[in-house]
Amino acid sequence: MISPASNPLHPAAGAAQVAAHIGAAARGRVINVAVVCLCQGVHSLTFIGLALFLPLHFWLLSQALHGAAALDGVLRWIDRPVFKLAEWGLVVLLAAHLAGGMRVLALEFLPWPNWPVWHRVLLAIAAACTIAAGAAFALNLM
Repeated sequence: MISPASNPLHPAAGAAQVAAHIGAAARGRVINVAVVCLCQGVHSLTFIGLALFLPLHFWLLSQALHGAAALDGVLRWIDRPVFKLAEWGLVVLLAAHLAGGMRVLALEFLPWPNWPVWHRVLLAIAAACTIAAGAAFALNLM
């Protein structure tokens, strides 16, 4: 027989013991919801950053239609440290968006026996991939 001391949901358990058990479960759910909201927010912000970059990218590519001199002028103008920093930020945004999207696909299509634990594991993997891509690109710029 299970004693009330070892099982907080036993009918003979005290009210404080039951409240502590329910409080711990609720905190876990709140943390899981916060993690999901954080992931969705980061994924949305990276999408917005990438969407803002595309018109500038297309404008730069259109300079090639005006001749080699026009393209060379723009390339010389953007060969500054502030643009190198922005380029690194763009690579980090792209890596975060890609890793976050792969995390969502894995959560959607793979069977997970313990979903909250694997959600955090996949979040850590996505963050590590983003940091690795950003570090690799920064080392390439130096």
